[in-house]
Amino acid sequence: MTSFTVIGHTACTDASFPLDDLPGKGGRMDLLCRAVASSLFLSHGIREDTICDIMLLGQPHPGRIIRFDGSALRSLSPDERNIASSIKRALAIPAGKTFRKAGPGLLTRKGTLADQLSEKHYAVLDESGTDIRKVPTEELPDAFLLSDNRNFSDDEIELTRDIPKYSLGPAIVHADHAIVLILNEIDRRRSGWI
Repeated sequence: MTSFTVIGHTACTDASFPLDDLPGKGGRMDLLCRAVASSLFLSHGIREDTICDIMLLGQPHPGRIIRFDGSALRSLSPDERNIASSIKRALAIPAGKTFRKAGPGLLTRKGTLADQLSEKHYAVLDESGTDIRKVPTEELPDAFLLSDNRNFSDDEIELTRDIPKYSLGPAIVHADHAIVLILNEIDRRRSGWI
């Protein structure tokens, strides 16, 4: 399984956010929806070997994690509005420290970045990191940490200080584009293209 965790620094944690204002009142929820779509959808199907966790740090209840598990997802479309509706459904149920099911392949819990980082072997995407194409296949992690349109906070940088940093090239790209590039690299390696 390949996993992505995308931090939404201002993403609303109240299920009442409006679907017609994802960038504003949703707290840049549009960016997280794009990241979910990029991580899970192929031209005619879903990546069943991929999980996308979005970490919502906005008000009123920062620290909500919503998981989209490609192996169990049903009835999800790649458009932002449909994905945002699933996020609203997950936010509407009470959450504790363990994942609760909000639908097929849709889970939610409360959690911190430290919780996430303790569960898998992560790498952080950073333009100053090692070029991912120079990393041997056996050293590629199974999980990647990305940020929304904001830089990682000082606390997040401190938590990830000892985690490998990988770069996708000389240009800084959006999180959803970075996910596509990572998956393309993994696909190429798994199929023997490189």
